[in-house]
Amino acid sequence: MTNILEDKRILITGGTGSLGKSLVRRIISGERGNPKKVIVMSRDEGKQHEMRLSYLSKGASTDEVIYRNFLNMLEFRIGDVRSYADVCAAMRDVDIVINAAALKQVPTCEYFPEQAVMTNCQGPVNIVRAVRERMSAPEVVIGVSTDKACKPVNVMGMTKAIHERIFIAGNVLAEKTRFVGVRYGNVLASRGSVIPVFHEQIKNGGPVTLTVPEMTRFLLTLDQAVDTVFEAIERALPGEIVVPRAPSATVLDIAKALIGDRDIATKIVGIRPGEKMHELMVSEEECDHTVIRGNFMAILPMLPELQKDAPDNTVFLGKEFSSGDTVMSLAETRSLLERHKLLVEQRDFTDTSELLR
Repeated sequence: MTNILEDKRILITGGTGSLGKSLVRRIISGERGNPKKVIVMSRDEGKQHEMRLSYLSKGASTDEVIYRNFLNMLEFRIGDVRSYADVCAAMRDVDIVINAAALKQVPTCEYFPEQAVMTNCQGPVNIVRAVRERMSAPEVVIGVSTDKACKPVNVMGMTKAIHERIFIAGNVLAEKTRFVGVRYGNVLASRGSVIPVFHEQIKNGGPVTLTVPEMTRFLLTLDQAVDTVFEAIERALPGEIVVPRAPSATVLDIAKALIGDRDIATKIVGIRPGEKMHELMVSEEECDHTVIRGNFMAILPMLPELQKDAPDNTVFLGKEFSSGDTVMSLAETRSLLERHKLLVEQRDFTDTSELLR
């Protein structure tokens, strides 16, 4: 493990989201080196204020908390990736950019596709433009994507697939900046995920609503998502997309594991518009240029300018990586949830904060 973040200036767009919070927690812990500056950029002043108070261990806002913002190692900026001016201002003199800003709720993107395009596509365009026009020269830019970008069937996945391609192409005219990506599945208990919904339904006596019992989803913890970002910063070559080798579970087994011995019914509500029965992390078309690297895989870029000759010992993925192929048993699903303190009996419902561990 190397100190890849030592003395670096790091910008996290969308830094007040679930992943952003976990990134900040892990980055400022010093586990991968002590950064010089961590900038959290988002357009949610309320969440920024909560994070500021939390990291400064303050119980109430004071002038000292508010007005020392730019003197602290952890800095907060109000801004929007949709705005080129905001992006340029935030990226000035940074070494690492992690673009976690996104509209990622499937129904929201279906009803407001133009909004998804502006955040998920125009945002990355602005970041690449800032580098090309020499407004900023970071060492590496990481785009946070999703398994829904793989053979997408909904607007969210389609816009994130374009996000991936914008960053891959960004390498062609970038002299000093390495654009890479990460792609992963459902993050356990992050905001908007199914586990907090199941918790609430179980707490209220049910029923627990399921789409289709056999539906499968990849499951990662937030720490595993952060590990994937760190892997991309450290090892990914220009244009590569890093994918974790994650397990999956059926939605029925997730519900059963959380319900346990309780006398609570389940209710099937059917598949929602824009959903797949099984998610793909690597498609059939991508597997022949996807290499295995320990606990991760890397999808190599298709652009000829970015292609490198693979060493003779390179192991390529032999088939697509589907959530339907790596399904855990009910016992394994329950063990995973218990290990990460996500069972209902392990949750303090008087604590209204997000489940971020």
